[in-house]
Formats: sequence, structure tokens, C-alpha cells
Amino acid sequence: MISTVRTVGEHHELAAGDDVLNSPRYNKDIAPTTASVRTWKTWNFAALWVGMSICVPTYTLGGVLTAYFGLSVGEALWAIFLANVIILIPLCLNAYPGTKYGIPFPVLLRSSFGVLGSNVPALIRALVACGWFGIQTLFGGLAIHFFLSALFPAWGELGGVGEVCGFAIFWVLNVWVVIRGSEAIKNLEAFAAPLLLIVGLGLLVWAYPQASVTELLAQAPKRPADASLWGYFFGGLTAMVGFWATLALNIPDFSRYAESQRAQVRGQIIGLPVTMFLFAALGVILTAASETLVGETVSDPITLIGKIDSPLWVAVSMVIIILATLSTNAAANVVAPTNDFQNVAPRVINQTRGVLLTGLVGILLVGWELLKKLGWLDSDVSVESLYSNWLIGYSSLLGPVAGIMIVDYFIVRRRELDLPGLYQDGVYPAWNTAGFVAFLVPVALTFVALFVEQIGWFYSYGWFTGSLLGAVLYWVMSMFGAHKNTAAAPAGA
Repeated sequence: MISTVRTVGEHHELAAGDDVLNSPRYNKDIAPTTASVRTWKTWNFAALWVGMSICVPTYTLGGVLTAYFGLSVGEALWAIFLANVIILIPLCLNAYPGTKYGIPFPVLLRSSFGVLGSNVPALIRALVACGWFGIQTLFGGLAIHFFLSALFPAWGELGGVGEVCGFAIFWVLNVWVVIRGSEAIKNLEAFAAPLLLIVGLGLLVWAYPQASVTELLAQAPKRPADASLWGYFFGGLTAMVGFWATLALNIPDFSRYAESQRAQVRGQIIGLPVTMFLFAALGVILTAASETLVGETVSDPITLIGKIDSPLWVAVSMVIIILATLSTNAAANVVAPTNDFQNVAPRVINQTRGVLLTGLVGILLVGWELLKKLGWLDSDVSVESLYSNWLIGYSSLLGPVAGIMIVDYFIVRRRELDLPGLYQDGVYPAWNTAGFVAFLVPVALTFVALFVEQIGWFYSYGWFTGSLLGAVLYWVMSMFGAHKNTAAAPAGA
């Protein structure tokens, strides 16, 4: 039996035949979703972004921009808001084919990078997610450690060993949620979102009397007095766009469950920019107030709340933080690599194995920090420096992929994909030359710009320059047929 595609409202649904079911590029977990499971409404997408945005790294963004990018508090908050308005554009556009065809991110990449070539950008995306997964699991494990310490004082005496045990508990929670599937993630986000908004408001009420917002906004920026604002501002803006640059790629992993295009667009607009702005602003205020509240400057909420002299409030607060970190980690950092690893060998790696592989890579990437907590390793590398430098910079290098995906779907393919062909060999090329040239040229220029002062701006504004150049190169090469000029993958390859 040959596969067929039918239209159900604005959705396309695949009735898989033997040509797809027997293909080495297919398994049921990365197969197109059926119309019956595309149930995510506007609220679900808004809740998804509330759940992902309220997390420890977001809380510290204001401090990162003021300390590393020389911005004032007001400039930093504007950069955060504007960056999240900008990133909405590729988020909504790349979500479109996921909603229409029900396909996840790595399968969509098969159109622009080739059936086998899709694994290259997908695995790069997976590595970034695994790094973030490890970092967020460290934060979640720390919250579990403080929670258990508040209930059982003897647990607090375990010190770093208790934190590592908390890491292991939180790791299991993340794996369990994602293995249960999209409905478990949807329900978690819908449950967590209102609670997270309430706890954010509560923290603000607690800290606001101890911090003068007027004085915060009046503080001079940490950059040379005669330096122009714009170079620093756009550098910080690029870093903030890079914060969610990865989700701008793999948003089809979620939009494949959308009830409609309107639901995913409206939900993302409602959920992302304002939540990111408000929680980053909360972080700035709480950090400024921490000296008065606990006697020292504390830049992360877990440690700050852990210093409250009330076991009950510490325990309650840690439950909320655990929930916040879980809702961020499961959606933002486990779903994507799970699908990406499956794309490599769908017949060997299913969803459960993909989740476990994600978890193991995440442990390896933060293993040095776990060894430090156990007292087995001495290192000056901080977790904050890891995510404020390497991961955000690395994410920015994925800008070309976003531009390529948008041009491929909306301009080259004119919003029409061969749905059965994405799961077979021979319909789309194995390696799409246009995709790789359009990706590698901007990446190479970004690295060169690190060492050549005359084009340093190409690195400083990496996501913008990379996505625009990648999009233009892909469009030009596709006009000359470069997206069709590679051999198809042999059956069973």
C-alpha cells in the first residue's frame, strides 16, 4: 500500500503505507501527528512560554547584560524585551510547517539539508539542549537539596553530596515527564504557569520595599564614559536573541500539536516577551535587594530563598522553584534532543531511548560541576560563566539554520512539502548542497571575525548577520537548482 495524505481542516494528515512504514527514516515517535492529537490551544502555547521563561537563567539575564555587556539596568531590560519580540518572528514562521504537517524539527530539516544531512544541524541543536539540560538540572537539584534540608536538618549536613543526590532526583523527574509524551508536557505547563506567576509576584512584594527602582535605573553603566551605547546594546541584544535561538529552530516539536496556526501564533505572542521581561526585571530587583534581605549580594533565586530564616517558607518556595525548573527543562531541553537523536537512526532510537541518551549527555556536560560538589575536583569554572558565554554564543551560531529553514519552506517550497517523501530515501536529496553552503559560510565568517578586527561586527551581531546571510545564500543557490543536485540516499543507508 502506498502512503496517502489527506487534508483535515488546515492540517495535513499522513496515512502511512508500506513505503513509509518500512523505511529506515521512520518510526512512530517522529511520525506526523494525526489531526486528533493536535489539541494545543492558545493558552497551552502561552503556558508553555511562561513555564519555559520563568527559570534561573532568565532571572540572571539583567545581571549578565550589566556585568558582561556594559549596559545600564534600564538598557538591559529594553534589550531583553526587544530581543524576545524579534525572536518571535522565526518562532512563529518555523512553527508554521509543524502545525500544517505535524512534523518535528529534524524531519522538517530533511527538506533544507537533506535526509541524511539533516542530522548535522539537528545534532548541533541537540548538543546545545543537552548543555542547558545539565545546567537546569543542577539548579533543580539544588532546589531539591534546600527543600529536603528545610524538612530534615540532617540532610543539610550532607553539603555537596546532598546537592548531587538532588541532581539525581531531578534528573529522574525530567526523564519521567518527557517519556510520558506531549500530553504530560502540556498538562505540566498548564499547571505550572499560574503558580509561577503567583510566586513571581510574591517575591516582588517581598523584595520591592528593600530596593529603590529609581536608584537602580539611575546607576551608571559599566562601560567607558565616552563609548557609544549602540555597539554595546546590539551586542547584548544579539546575546539575548541567542538565548531562545535554539527554540526558534525546534518549535515544530511543539507546533505539531497545535490546534491551528492562530493558536500557536497568538500563544507565543502572549507568552514570551512580557514573561521574559518581567522575570528578568524581578531578578534585577531581587539581586539589588539581597544585601538588605540576607546580608550579602546573591544573584540566583535558589540561594537567596535558601537563606530565609523560615523552614516552612523555604520548603514551599523550593517546591515552586522545582516545578519552575522542571517545566523549563522538560520542554526546552529534553524534547528537542530526544527527537534529534531519533532522527539519526529511527529504527534503533525511539522516544524512550532518545530521552535517556539526552539525560546521559547532559550528565557528561556538567560532570565537572558534580565532581566539584563531591570534592573530587578543583575548578574555577562557574556554571554562570558557562551559560552566559559558551552556550549563548554557541546558540547564536545557529542563526543561519533559522534563515535557511524559513526561506526553504516559504520561498523555495512555497509552503508545500512531500509529506511521505520526508520519511523515505530518494524523494529529497541525501545531502542538500545549498543548505550546507548557506550554513557553513556564515559560521566560517563568524569564526574569522573573532580574529579580524575589521569584520568584528559580524561576530558581535552573529545571530542577525548569520541568519540573514544564510537566508540569502540559500535562496540564491536554490534558484540555480543547488537544492536538487545531490544524490539521493540509497535504501537502507
